[in-house]
Amino acid sequence: MDALQVALAYHRAWAARDLDAAMAFIADDVVLDAPAGRVEGAAGYRAFLTPYLDMLVGAEVLAAYGDADRAVVVYDSATKPVASAPAAEYVTVRDGKITYSRFIFDRLPFHLARQA
Repeated sequence: MDALQVALAYHRAWAARDLDAAMAFIADDVVLDAPAGRVEGAAGYRAFLTPYLDMLVGAEVLAAYGDADRAVVVYDSATKPVASAPAAEYVTVRDGKITYSRFIFDRLPFHLARQA
């Protein structure tokens, strides 16, 4: 599978709230850069993803692009606190596993939901 296929398969897995299936696409030495900071290693990645999946209602891919080694998926998530949470994830892939992820989303709607 090329990077785009891996990124989309990973997205389908977490969008279905299947943590184990999603983690099957994550390299042991993965590095994640997210608005809250850097996460290193598969265990840390799992700990990062778990609370998000707990509040996830659904996700729709808006666009996806990639080549052999890199991909970006733009999507809109529905979560329990926020009805529309657009985001983008850029990934690099080696041997069918995501080795790097840059996760970008707007934190303000979540902040406002916590204050309500």
